[in-house]
Amino acid sequence: MKLLLDMGLAPRTARFLRDGGHDAVHLRDENLQKFSDDRIVEKAAAEGRVIITFDLDFSAIVALQRLAQPSIILFRLEEFTTDRINSILLELLRVHQTALESGAIIVVEPDRIRVRSLPIW
Repeated sequence: MKLLLDMGLAPRTARFLRDGGHDAVHLRDENLQKFSDDRIVEKAAAEGRVIITFDLDFSAIVALQRLAQPSIILFRLEEFTTDRINSILLELLRVHQTALESGAIIVVEPDRIRVRSLPIW
């Protein structure tokens, strides 16, 4: 799966995902840390990448523009470690691969995971 990691995630998560066979790029890898959220959404959609983030703005952009892509994995965790994020991501990518490929927003909260198909009407 092709993934684009936002600045809130550790670059080592991108390495971890690449080691697991995913095409994972961190914004810092491509010197895009100053890209606007709109441009990040455009880049992810053009490249067929899932955005992984802690930032609510990406979900809002996709929902308000009624986009079918890119998919978003949004972490809403108060306490986390990189190792915990990595573990959650591996499971999410396995279990929700079809939804992510079709277009979805997946919200990871401390006590549940919500999946919403795109576009949102």
